[in-house]
Amino acid sequence: MAPSHDAHYHPADAPPSGEARQHTIALVDDDRNILTTVSIALQAEGFATRLYTDGQTALKSLLENPPDLAIFDIKMPRMDGFALLQALREKSRLPVIFLTSKDEEIDEARGLALGADDYIAKPFSQRLLVARIRAILRRTELPGKPRDEASEAESQVVRRGRLVMDPLRHQVLWDDRPVALTVTEFLILEALATRPGVVKSRNQLMDAAYSDDVFVDDRTIDSHIKRLRRKFREADPQFSGIETLYGAGYSFADG
Repeated sequence: MAPSHDAHYHPADAPPSGEARQHTIALVDDDRNILTTVSIALQAEGFATRLYTDGQTALKSLLENPPDLAIFDIKMPRMDGFALLQALREKSRLPVIFLTSKDEEIDEARGLALGADDYIAKPFSQRLLVARIRAILRRTELPGKPRDEASEAESQVVRRGRLVMDPLRHQVLWDDRPVALTVTEFLILEALATRPGVVKSRNQLMDAAYSDDVFVDDRTIDSHIKRLRRKFREADPQFSGIETLYGAGYSFADG
């Protein structure tokens, strides 16, 4: 029987209890079988899960009680994954992974353009999904530094000309204007800005933004660079801080 599109339900398998810092993953998909299968796999890896069968129901919950990460299907009734992410990004930088149909590669570019942190094509490997979840969560975990150690926190701030990056607070300023970046975008920019003028290959940027057990292709890095440029040009139409050396990679100019 098809799931009710406004349902918010939990599978019979309860999330593991009693574990310190258990991460919660929200799954949004109108296919009940996928929800249940993925949820059981994630719970076996120690995650708690919340399941939603439509985007409208999910949006309210994601904003009022954010999980640590969300996974969206794209094709859903009432509110598809693109519309859900667009609405979410107006108020939140919650990490999001898109599940895309393998025969619709345009979904990947559009998902990244809207602010998704990653995408996985269906049918997908559950092992790969778990690896990507863990990679993104590692990047979103703030270091356990006491907040009153101002001098130590300040030493981690990256200042390059008009750019200021604060890794502890995940904040980026350009000419004192805030630029909202996803975790992946932040790590790519940080890799470039820490050594201005030095060309970083796509492989080096992949290493900076993804864990060793997650594989992405060149198009993914190029898409992230395009999004970075677009976001900075919204703050400064003359922005030219990220330069391309064709055939080699990208570099940051701090002038």
